[in-house]
Amino acid sequence: MSIQYYEKERIFALNTPHTTYLCGIAAQEGFLGHLYYGKRLEGISGAPELFRLEESPFTPENNDRDRVSFFDAFPFEYSSHGVGDFRESSIKIRDEGGHSTVSPVYESHEIRRGKEKLPGLPATFAKEDEAATLVINLRDPATGLKMELSYSVFENVDAITRSVRVVNETKAPLYLEKVMSCCVDMEDQGFDILTLHGSWARERHMERKSLGHGKFGVSTVRGESSHQEHPFLALLAKNADQNGGEVYGFHFVYSGNFLAQAERGQFSHVRVVMGICPEEFCWKLEPGEAFQAPEVVLTYSGEGLGGMTRNLHDLYRNHLIRSPWLHKKRPILINNWEATYFDFNEEKIISIARKSAKLGIEMLVLDDGWFGNRFDDNRSLGDWYVNTEKIRGGMGHLAEEINKLGMKFGLWFEPEMISPESELYRQHPDWAIAVPGRRPGRGRNQLVLDISRREVRDHVLKMVFDVLHSANIEYVKWDMNRPLTDLGSAALPADRQGELCHRYVLGLYEMQERLLQEFPNLLLENCSGGGGRFDPGMLYFSPQIWCSDDTDAIERLMIQEGTSLLYPLSCMGAHVSVCPNHVVGRSTPFATRGMAALAGTFGYELDVTKLSEEDKKMTSFQIAAYHAFNNLIREGDYYRNASYLENHLYDCFQAVEKGGAKSLVFYTQVIGQPARHSRRIRLMGLKAEADYKICTVNLDREELLTDTGRVMNGDLLMQAGMNVERLWGDFQAKLLYLEEVRA
Repeated sequence: MSIQYYEKERIFALNTPHTTYLCGIAAQEGFLGHLYYGKRLEGISGAPELFRLEESPFTPENNDRDRVSFFDAFPFEYSSHGVGDFRESSIKIRDEGGHSTVSPVYESHEIRRGKEKLPGLPATFAKEDEAATLVINLRDPATGLKMELSYSVFENVDAITRSVRVVNETKAPLYLEKVMSCCVDMEDQGFDILTLHGSWARERHMERKSLGHGKFGVSTVRGESSHQEHPFLALLAKNADQNGGEVYGFHFVYSGNFLAQAERGQFSHVRVVMGICPEEFCWKLEPGEAFQAPEVVLTYSGEGLGGMTRNLHDLYRNHLIRSPWLHKKRPILINNWEATYFDFNEEKIISIARKSAKLGIEMLVLDDGWFGNRFDDNRSLGDWYVNTEKIRGGMGHLAEEINKLGMKFGLWFEPEMISPESELYRQHPDWAIAVPGRRPGRGRNQLVLDISRREVRDHVLKMVFDVLHSANIEYVKWDMNRPLTDLGSAALPADRQGELCHRYVLGLYEMQERLLQEFPNLLLENCSGGGGRFDPGMLYFSPQIWCSDDTDAIERLMIQEGTSLLYPLSCMGAHVSVCPNHVVGRSTPFATRGMAALAGTFGYELDVTKLSEEDKKMTSFQIAAYHAFNNLIREGDYYRNASYLENHLYDCFQAVEKGGAKSLVFYTQVIGQPARHSRRIRLMGLKAEADYKICTVNLDREELLTDTGRVMNGDLLMQAGMNVERLWGDFQAKLLYLEEVRA
């Protein structure tokens, strides 16, 4: 089994195919400590010495006068609060006396096959023979509070998951004011820290900096994982790059407020904690009740960032995404939003569908504006019934007409929101999140429904289900266009108002689970003002998430680079839109826009009735390329060759078939340079001994492939590189296809 307990040494060894994680029980009082995480070990002899228990300050039982010094230096696997460890704590409570100290010690453990579900939460999954789980029970002797630390180890991927369940086994209520899902103490190696930052229309830009003394982290209290920060951090050795060096990645499987933090302390230690953000969180635990914290994914790579990326991609494809669409080509869709905004009727939508079908587009998605009195974005959210002034024949008739064209039909919803000007708000004003007596802030002139309440979830889902049952709707885009503010629930007592944000996220998960149970074959795409809730928690429910409202091909280079650092390309919602781009105003070639979208789910967001004849032809060429290469893009390994974010000139990455026989090379020249020859690019992931035929994929002409006449050795391509011809002008793109030459 991949988890072993060495009783004599009191050490736990968790082994993935290429990594080992060691933690153990210290002598005397039974503190659980961290020992090692890194390259797989062949043995653990002498590991307890790493605790430094024979060095001053000694363990408290041997030298109680230095108990505080001991706590402030020991590498805890789940850190205490208020007893002398002045680094970031993992847990904090408030008891009836107002005290908050917690000091967990080992009580027992159990090793199980497989991996159990986390009640009410998204989490990775595995069959019984694909994973093993270690549960270590800790207890605070003074209060009796129990903490169950779960570690799951996968047999086929270098990843470990951690979560915590807190149980109140005392006789009085406790208030859980902080609960981290993961705490790892490591020796400082002079790390860099990598995080993802952004804003609306520029999500998940990578930022790397040296980790100095003190605390550095990212967090959000917006009620969603957010455009601004991402529930991820990585610690990198100074020499780590895409191909080599040590990388430790931490990723939170959660869609609400989070804290991800690394702390470099006084004794050459680094502590990483990750969990629900303590701000705006307080959970009342009655006697006998338990609180389940979300899951953190840990991965170690000795092969640089690229190794971390491929670990996460494999984990999420095989052990997180559940959709029946996971290993299927997604229908090429066209979304009417940028074509019509709110100004459409049934005839306009059918005319877009008719033109789209002739080009080979396979699904039309009707976006905002089809319901209630929705003629602009100031009204009617919550009134999920068809606006018959726009859709005169009803949704069933519209879907039928689109299906007659050989196309599927999809629909946009924003189920978590309510407009003050709506029938729903007039009937149930108390269903909106608000603080009594305080004027609530509005975002996009809308309020947020309190979906922590069962009756609200039931009412909204009934409306959504009625619409979906009324027509052949095979795709849903679930949007969420504003953060949470003015936190107050009319249904929660005063001592439970601090539970609202987490209960909101649990309500969201329940709603999407019920949606998928009612419509198991539905293709669900999540969205939040673009990429504001692109996180592993949402990936559990939907195989794809709208990457960003910014569809500009050049902005997408940076957005999609940061996203693909963690997520498979098949998860990234990406469309071709018109120029000048509606967000940034830039004009880029149609072929370049097509290549950016091919690196994701691929679709269109424009009015095809207004396309030039040349662009219509190129649309059909892009569609042909999608059908030819989507399997490789969707299932292949991802390699990053060059970063526009770093060099400000060009961008390059690969999708490589498992085994290395085929590869697509995506190359974008952002800035054309005078008197410049071809650019040499070193490829990755190929077979060193194989020769490869190199072809150009044409996105602007009928011939799909052009044989360049070049055959090059795989080792040469990876060590010396290949020359990519100089392209004329800015914003030019080239897509190359390499295939092993077989005798």
